[in-house]
Amino acid sequence: MSEKIISIESYNPVEIFGVNDTNLELFKKFFPKLKIIARGDMIKIIGDEKQVNNFDKKFSLLLLVYDKFGKISENDILQLMESEENHFLTNTEKNNDILVHGRNGLLVKARTVNQRKMVESCKKNDLIIAIGPAGTGKTYTAVALAVKALKNKQVKRIVLTRPAVEAGENLGFLPGDLKDKLDPYLQPLYDALRDMLSTQKLLSYLEDGTIEIAPLAFMRGRTLDNVFAILDEAQNATQNQLKMFLTRMGRSAKFIVTGDITQIDLPQNQNSGLIHAKTILKNIPGISFIFLDERDIIRHRLVTKIIKAYQEELLTS
Repeated sequence: MSEKIISIESYNPVEIFGVNDTNLELFKKFFPKLKIIARGDMIKIIGDEKQVNNFDKKFSLLLLVYDKFGKISENDILQLMESEENHFLTNTEKNNDILVHGRNGLLVKARTVNQRKMVESCKKNDLIIAIGPAGTGKTYTAVALAVKALKNKQVKRIVLTRPAVEAGENLGFLPGDLKDKLDPYLQPLYDALRDMLSTQKLLSYLEDGTIEIAPLAFMRGRTLDNVFAILDEAQNATQNQLKMFLTRMGRSAKFIVTGDITQIDLPQNQNSGLIHAKTILKNIPGISFIFLDERDIIRHRLVTKIIKAYQEELLTS
């Protein structure tokens, strides 16, 4: 006799079990010899060890269905139970470009040559520095790699950070507490995470610290063990700030630094740490530099033309 408890605390139980437990009751029909008890966000399974493990495996696949499509239907359960594998999951995962099954069926994957280089480089190196213009998917790809590592239990936490440097605006007089003033700087990181995680799971991760989003200054004095850490907008980190961040790297950590050296918002008397790092770190084994360009831009087609126009103006001025 074996017993196992499965927690679904990161999900809304109604969305998993179904209204009036209809999904769970259908699931139970395929395991008539097991005693299955659902209470709140926990399920207890009691019975033969092989059957308990089979239930656990199938139920985990069911949660993957929800992660992928944002819902579970009767047909999903029937297909899962009547086949050895959940084909509409395994077929998609055969595509090596797919990093994360996002919300509402969104497939998050590397879409350009240099984004794929980021993905491949992450397998071989613990520190990646990705440099390129706006719209090239640097941050989005980095966040997807972090979420994938978390889901695969390769790391225990994700830490996302940005320098709190104003891009020409003065936010100091905005109302609210410190969090209210800093959140605008960090919004792009929240946006990427919302594409990749259900609202409830994201909130749960933020509340328990599994995912931490904080300004760069909050990293000082810390050691980031078993963490996937991303420094975004690194062109706005000073030399000392970037050195501080990179030396936070603990054991079993992955770090990605992203930035656009054509959009530096630092005061004129301060040098960008990203430009400095590009020079002094380029020959260190284990550190990979990925350079993205206008061919990697995946925003509106005009963004590519706008960036080219600014580049040409810079060359002629």
